Amino acid sequence: MLTLTFHGAAGCVTGFCALLQTDHGRFLVDCGMFQGPKTLRALNHEPFPFNPAAIDGVFLTHAHIDHSGLLPKLVKAGFKGSIISTRATRDLCEVMLADSADIQQGDVDHLNRRNQRRGIAPVEPIYGPEHVAPTLALFETVKFGEWLDPAPGLRVRYWPAGHLLGAASIEIEIENAGEIVHMLFSGDLGSGEQPYLVRPDGPAGVDHLVLESTYGDRVREDMDLAHRRALLAKEVRAAQAAGGPLLMPTFAIGRAQELILDLLAIMEAEPDLATDIFLDSPLAIEATEVFLRRGWNADASVNPYLPLRNAPRLHTLLRPQDSDGLERLRDWHIILAGSGMCDAGRIRRHLKRLLWRKETTVLITGFQAAGSLGRILLETPPLVRIQGDDVRVNARIRSLDVYSGHADAASLIDWLTAREPVRGQVFLAHGEPEALEGLRDRITAAGRSGDQVTIPRLDQTFSLTPTQVEALDGPAARLAPGAEARPDWHNARAGLLETLNEALQALPTDAERDALLARLTAAVATGAGQGRP
Repeated sequence: MLTLTFHGAAGCVTGFCALLQTDHGRFLVDCGMFQGPKTLRALNHEPFPFNPAAIDGVFLTHAHIDHSGLLPKLVKAGFKGSIISTRATRDLCEVMLADSADIQQGDVDHLNRRNQRRGIAPVEPIYGPEHVAPTLALFETVKFGEWLDPAPGLRVRYWPAGHLLGAASIEIEIENAGEIVHMLFSGDLGSGEQPYLVRPDGPAGVDHLVLESTYGDRVREDMDLAHRRALLAKEVRAAQAAGGPLLMPTFAIGRAQELILDLLAIMEAEPDLATDIFLDSPLAIEATEVFLRRGWNADASVNPYLPLRNAPRLHTLLRPQDSDGLERLRDWHIILAGSGMCDAGRIRRHLKRLLWRKETTVLITGFQAAGSLGRILLETPPLVRIQGDDVRVNARIRSLDVYSGHADAASLIDWLTAREPVRGQVFLAHGEPEALEGLRDRITAAGRSGDQVTIPRLDQTFSLTPTQVEALDGPAARLAPGAEARPDWHNARAGLLETLNEALQALPTDAERDALLARLTAAVATGAGQGRP
């Protein structure tokens, strides 16, 4: 029997991991890390819902951490099969997974110091630097358009996805009970209009399709390079006028390189905006070398990333002490730092020291998952909590949604239409509920029957034949339905503390503050005594 199980990015945007169980072996498509609310991220620390040692291979769509980030954990847990990817994806994973391991080790060291003071037992990172090299040793690279036979009765072919350097959609043919089941996993798709990336492609006429849905509920304005740079220049001009730094939380692979290219072009066209650009992300710095080496765009017959080499205004900060030196700067300058959702990396330190300053501008240019610090900032709260500290938000919080590497709803429909006929099921993954439902509505409005579009739940399993799909009973999902894509109790607690602090500061006397705290303490004690949260 052939089965497909969605162990990640089901009902949410991160952690994509699909398990194919065939008569010829067990294979994963991606093995990504969850991002967003702490309840969702906690799954990264739990055992896999399958036996890693029994997995025969991984087909990797691209290098982004929400698709590749748990590969070292897989190897740590006993996986010894092949990881198949494009060469550019392999090279990007070399720097990305090493950076991920370093960040985890640093975060765990910081947490354990806090836990030690609280009398809490220490925790371990998901994986360490020592697990990265054995993971990279398992990579096998494939060229776009070439069939590969990783096991008897199974063939795979990689197609350009246009989302990121080396990103692929993966076509899979599986022999099952004397029939061939023809599948396609979209991976993350680009719109085809990004100036530095190739157009997404794929085969027509498959049995079943797994389609990403990140922006399935929205259509973005058509955007050429000149218009995009004009919008960025407007934000840069306003940040300069505010009198302080422009801080840009940045996805290190792809987004950082595009933003710097556009910033350099803007400064060349408008010298009055010229200033120092600090790339404070070791991962982005190392990834840039991969883009310089592997960034040839066959559609444009050029490597568009070459201007990043020896750009006088670009300063790369590899060492922590170089990053610390930015604290001495007070006037107009630009900092790009990861992570893009503000939940890890050096960006948190910059936010802690700059958010309270009204002359600071924070410009967010990418998708922010529910519960992430980036999403919370977009809601302009008066206070946020960063690494255990409350930080007042006085900075200008701005958003520019023209840099996404994801196709919007219209582009997704266009790509799906080009893959027709899809004879069986279209599975919608890698989206929050509103995006999933919005894309499903668009697909059915375009003529596909509603019973041929499925939104799988986390850990849900389906049996597949060339034309039929059946949902199977299985173990309970690791999270309650809907919990993957909404703020959790950690977010609610942080919000409550912010509200309490504001209320206490608003009261005129200490006696009134004491009375409020006494009432709150009594209410909590009463609720706990009755067994209610």
